[in-house]
Amino acid sequence: MATLWNKGTEAEAAVDRFTVGEDRMLDLKLAASDIEGSRAHIEMLCGIGLLTKDEYEALDAALAGIAETVKEGNFRLEDDVEDIHSQIELMLTRQLGDMGKKIHSGRSRNDQVLTDLKLFLRGELRQIREEMLRLFSTLQTLSEKHREVLLPGYTHAQIAMPSSFGLWFGAYAEALVDDMQMLRAAYRVVNRNPLGSGAGYGGSFPLDRERTTRSLDFDSPVVNSIAAQMGRGKTELAVAGAIGDIALTLNKFASDCCMYMCPNLGFIHFPDSLTTGSSIMPHKKNPDVWEVMRGRCNQIMSCAGETAMLCGNMPHGYHRDFQLLKEVLFPNLERLHDCLRMADFMLAHIEVNTKILDNPLYATMFTVEDVNRRTLSGTPFREAYRQVGTEVNEGRWHFDASGLQASDLHHTHLGSIGNLGTARIVSLMEEAAKW
Repeated sequence: MATLWNKGTEAEAAVDRFTVGEDRMLDLKLAASDIEGSRAHIEMLCGIGLLTKDEYEALDAALAGIAETVKEGNFRLEDDVEDIHSQIELMLTRQLGDMGKKIHSGRSRNDQVLTDLKLFLRGELRQIREEMLRLFSTLQTLSEKHREVLLPGYTHAQIAMPSSFGLWFGAYAEALVDDMQMLRAAYRVVNRNPLGSGAGYGGSFPLDRERTTRSLDFDSPVVNSIAAQMGRGKTELAVAGAIGDIALTLNKFASDCCMYMCPNLGFIHFPDSLTTGSSIMPHKKNPDVWEVMRGRCNQIMSCAGETAMLCGNMPHGYHRDFQLLKEVLFPNLERLHDCLRMADFMLAHIEVNTKILDNPLYATMFTVEDVNRRTLSGTPFREAYRQVGTEVNEGRWHFDASGLQASDLHHTHLGSIGNLGTARIVSLMEEAAKW
């Protein structure tokens, strides 16, 4: 295999196979980013006199042509080419001769790879943001639509207090606000420019790092060259942590849906086409989508731990271990995209049970309402609590909840079933998503 670092010898095939692993396949995801970074780099090289204007224009046009190949899905790594960077440089050299080799001036593969990763991850985070906003909007729409429909709230998996579908859907919408804050923090880490840091110690070319920062629309350069290279691993960990937070929210929602779909509860329903059956039990309607989502989200949450383990025990500077991070992070980004899109798709077809409280089983969730009623009538709270508890234990406490709606309970404080605060939550999301 042809390598950029070859000095006249080739690695044994077994070593090559072991060290490259899946990297060539994963590198294809970086093709567009590599070209974007290279175009900014050669523009800067022209600006400092390392490329003539004619050379820059020829290289830029050739890179634009390769970018079209990537966009059309026709870009490939040839069998004897080491990685994405080698393939693009080879294509330029074939087209432009020795001029194509000038693209690497003032750049190490270390800062080239890190720049590619940052550009790629920036696009991924922006896409995740849009998917989160769509899901957020769906959840808030459902929250308002079903705000009057009461739903049992649970603690310790025991019937606890009155909740509502409005409160339940709205809770997950607001949880996404916190997740968006974490995603924004990861974006800030990602959106700093390492290009020009070379192998971690700069170089003697008079590089204009501010120029490439502007060209690539980064917030700022990573100023110190060593710090820039220390961003490898730290960048992936920031992203892994952010997507893990989103996955935790989706995991909990998926678990709720699995439980609420159970016929013993029957709180929600989905069309038969969105559930699966059993090979032996004809009555089964299994929540496979939500179960797989729950499992996928556990995989996504494990990404941060695996990333941290891969990044530990290394002094500063580049180490080949970092290559393995793509194998950990890239599949989990795809999993998160799938989970966000599927959650939104499923919620477009959700049906809620408006008759839950017709079942007397759920009457006890109103004991707190009765305690509060007696307290407001003058009975000390502890005495009211004891009275209701005794009546429940002796089977003398009765409450007819059938037909009740959320507004009948007069819960008025912010964030309660009678005051969802939807507009407030929307404002929080709008602010969190500004990046």
